Amino acid sequence: MNESESSPRIGQLVQVLQGKEIGTYSIVISILDNRFVLIADGDRRKFDRPKKKNVNHLKWFDYISPEVQNSIEETGRVTNGKLRFAVTKFVNEKVTEFEKGEQLDGERRCN
Repeated sequence: MNESESSPRIGQLVQVLQGKEIGTYSIVISILDNRFVLIADGDRRKFDRPKKKNVNHLKWFDYISPEVQNSIEETGRVTNGKLRFAVTKFVNEKVTEFEKGEQLDGERRCN
């Protein structure tokens, strides 16, 4: 991630660009350091078994799920149902707009 770009945040939505799960959407549930984060989607990747990903292998969206962020800040964990709900809500609202030809606001890729 470049210094000019903001650092990843808990609850931020991402799309996987590298690896077996390419094209899937997930949520940042932990920040390990300036290079790696843990992501989960509540379906294939549960909260208890998150995926460690390099920040350069993710497409970042300027969308943070308040439900996920608040839950992790308050209790240190989040239910898989909340993760699934947040990903589904984002995909239904933002990605379908993009597919209809509109510009997806807040989309950026970290290099």
